[in-house]
Amino acid sequence: MLESLSLWWRSLLHRDDDMRNADDDTLDDSANALLSMLPLASIVVDDADEVIRAHPSAYTLGVVRDDAIVEESVLKAVREVRKEGGKKQFDLTTTTAQMAQSAPKAGKPTTREAARQALIGRRKDEPVSTVSRPNWLKVIVGRLNERFVVVLISDVSETIRFSQVRDSFITNVSEQLLKPTQSLERLADTLERDGADRNNIQENAAQLRRSCAHLEHMVSDLLLLIKAQEPILPTADNRINVMAQLKAVAFEHTDKAALRGIAINVNGDESLEINGEAEQIQTALAKLVENAIAYSPDGASVNMTAKPSEDGERVTIRVLDHGVGIDAKEQGRVFERFYRGGNQNGHSEDGIGLGLAIVKHVALTHHGSASVWSSPGQGSTFTLTLPLARKAGNERI
Repeated sequence: MLESLSLWWRSLLHRDDDMRNADDDTLDDSANALLSMLPLASIVVDDADEVIRAHPSAYTLGVVRDDAIVEESVLKAVREVRKEGGKKQFDLTTTTAQMAQSAPKAGKPTTREAARQALIGRRKDEPVSTVSRPNWLKVIVGRLNERFVVVLISDVSETIRFSQVRDSFITNVSEQLLKPTQSLERLADTLERDGADRNNIQENAAQLRRSCAHLEHMVSDLLLLIKAQEPILPTADNRINVMAQLKAVAFEHTDKAALRGIAINVNGDESLEINGEAEQIQTALAKLVENAIAYSPDGASVNMTAKPSEDGERVTIRVLDHGVGIDAKEQGRVFERFYRGGNQNGHSEDGIGLGLAIVKHVALTHHGSASVWSSPGQGSTFTLTLPLARKAGNERI
């Protein structure tokens, strides 16, 4: 697809004279129309390296900030193409924190002033999530004329993320398959020996059962992780009540928590609704509640709350415990796949290390974010921040 963009450039080059005669820093209407039709995010840069037009994705992908290209490799390519002509193609990886910055509404190309005002509009006290998502991009840079250079960006992140999860699935399932296989071999050896000790048989059988349960848990979590890769599109049919999800998860875990004298408390605004898949939201909340129970002392409490953000745009869901907490140096890694912290106990030692990765991806696919506050000995608070449901035309429900 990138190769065919040369045809678009030739169409734009036919308008060189019009753009040379322009007395401002904008493209003419026909050039803007052509760029708007492109299936990729576009950026137009003038001869002073100033961005005069950028698709909203250029901001959210971390390539443009304010009126400038902030990715050095892209800026270098722009300058080389402006000087030498031709075009440059390369791969680029950026990292942007979810909700760290605002951008114009998707699908509507904007002038630099509109984009700048959208960025300025973000409140200074708006929280920035600890969860970030890498963006894998394919970039092509070409000169429109002596004055303007265009940058076209294709976001291939979803394809790469799916491949990574698939590879993790294959690698880790293959490794975990060895454990029940080894247990089976030990059990077979014991049974083959004359006068096999019944205690040894029972011990090997128990180990085999544990290995199979561990493998089943991991496969189940990996399938959940794969399912939580595709973004949720808001529709009139997928509005769900937030408190209903919290109550369902609390009810499901009440008996397990009661065995250790742990109470699960649920509080929040009953009117809050989001667009999403109830199964995925409940899965994410269940992972947080299970962790809260596992890392809490007997007789403690786990609190689940939901309330709107100050600007009324989002819902903040928190799961709070009074457990062992997480060391500061590990907090930045807890959302990684298969990461296991150093605070394990008898209730958590059989974990897979995928629970918080699932939480992160459920948040991201619902266009939200996940974060953690924790202090050793004082407990942890995990937060999901999700957009509230909208009607057609972005009118708030």
